[in-house]
Amino acid sequence: MQTKHTAELNLLWGTLILEELARLGVKHVCMAPGSRSTPLTLAAAKQDKLCQHLHFDERGLGFMALGIAKASGAPVAIITTSGTAVANLYPAIIEAWLTQVPLIVLSGDRPPELIDCGANQAMTQPAIFAQYAKSLNLPTPDKSISPAALLSSIDDAVSNQTQPVHINCMYREPLYPAAPQADFSHYLKPIAQWQQTKAPYIQYAAQTASQLPTHDALARFVHGKGIIVAATLAPEHHPEQLIALSIKLGWPIVTDAQSQLRQSSAAIGNIDQLLLQPKSQALLAQAEKVIVFGGRILSKRLSSYLSEHNWKDYWQVLPQQQRLDPNHKAKQVWIAHANTFSALPWPRSSQAQWALALVQQNEALETLYQQQIDHAQFGEAQAIRAIAKRQTSQHQLFIGNSLPVRLFDMFAPISAEHATVFTNRGASGIDGLLATACGVAIAEKKPTTLIIGDISQLHDLNSLAIARSVTSPLIIVVLNNDGGNIFNLLPVPNEQLRTDYYRLSHGLEFGFGAAMFGLAYNQVEDLDDFIESYEYAMTYAGPSVIEVSVSQNQATDQIAHIATWVKQS
Repeated sequence: MQTKHTAELNLLWGTLILEELARLGVKHVCMAPGSRSTPLTLAAAKQDKLCQHLHFDERGLGFMALGIAKASGAPVAIITTSGTAVANLYPAIIEAWLTQVPLIVLSGDRPPELIDCGANQAMTQPAIFAQYAKSLNLPTPDKSISPAALLSSIDDAVSNQTQPVHINCMYREPLYPAAPQADFSHYLKPIAQWQQTKAPYIQYAAQTASQLPTHDALARFVHGKGIIVAATLAPEHHPEQLIALSIKLGWPIVTDAQSQLRQSSAAIGNIDQLLLQPKSQALLAQAEKVIVFGGRILSKRLSSYLSEHNWKDYWQVLPQQQRLDPNHKAKQVWIAHANTFSALPWPRSSQAQWALALVQQNEALETLYQQQIDHAQFGEAQAIRAIAKRQTSQHQLFIGNSLPVRLFDMFAPISAEHATVFTNRGASGIDGLLATACGVAIAEKKPTTLIIGDISQLHDLNSLAIARSVTSPLIIVVLNNDGGNIFNLLPVPNEQLRTDYYRLSHGLEFGFGAAMFGLAYNQVEDLDDFIESYEYAMTYAGPSVIEVSVSQNQATDQIAHIATWVKQS
């Protein structure tokens, strides 16, 4: 029921929620303007433990929060008002759930008496994200409910979560407190001890270490010819130790573009094309054992090889229990981080160096790329290779979905140093890619490059407003081939259908969009101009857009040409 202190009690609950989230590890809060979320917004505004980020579009806001959480490795809070504002977060929440990124949604809501009765901007919000988020529906603030109950509810919902949580917060009007503030000292007595500490009200112990293979199990597994596959791996789990494991075992290591391992000469990064080559196919056919670190493999050919090959042993290592084996081949899944599993007492394989020729064939393929791509007509693959060659360990690289991520996985060279790589490959949507990359840049304040297709950029154009808030170099490289040209690689029945219903040519350029948001912009059509523009942008403190304009079929024709050459080599 409404009282004369309703607004003050609303704010107090908002303050307790935000303080407890800060104690639970939240360092960033992303907010969109709205009235019903006022108690949360006012609480966040005065919370000096939280970095605040604002954006007018909740869809972009959710993806910005996703990027911040991916790059920082910490949970991020999101505050929205009621109604469709909450629903606009759905795509980002789905991506976060599929990739186990902890986002905490705090949605303002109408009180129960204003739901399902025609009240303005009101709908049923609890459990709106279905299975894609853990849901907590808080009651309207009431002095009959102990603040200890509020804090313990937050702790139960959020502690040790690696996936999204939705906390729905119902508030009665008035929402804007007036001075002087009410005295809540008696109400807060149950949490007096909490007020004197910096710890959460309830501290849940982390899950104990999972079972790991014994020395005998390791010895049995490494007996024979095997390969290591490094799929999607988080940089904080130090996947570079897998290179040392590969050397110790004498087994080749196949590295996905998302593995963070494209910096070692021992890494086989061209597996997608090698699987077209008869010599490599014959060599890989001899493999008996495989250990896959992570999931969500980019290369369809690699995934098919893992699925169709007859393995004596198939292990998978994941940081959390999650089903990431669409081929249903893994017979043993170990729950551990890559660095922990690499540090086990592995013996040397009885078939060490059995696939040394595969490394040599990988190197030969890189030589081919230098001849067939680097010195060919300027295009998307050439731009991607130029970007990859200019990354260091102090850079971040966000690779967009559809054609860009596939081109990078196929053709990016092995470099002495490599940027931290980010993708959105949970649901693999083309929405929110720019906003996510902005979040990555905001979190770490390192030079960040986004490689994005033209359709994806159009899909998220208003997130250029978020880009304006980035103070470190943020280079947005738009590969504009005038439509969805990934469909050139798919068996659409005829060219007219492909043109009319799939490719959706638009004839647009991105200079006016950049100008609208006041961003530096350059359009390039040859490699020298691109390199000059890109190297300058890497030194520019803030966002810039480089548009690479190419013909529709250039990249897909190049893929087909190289595939033909590889098959014959």
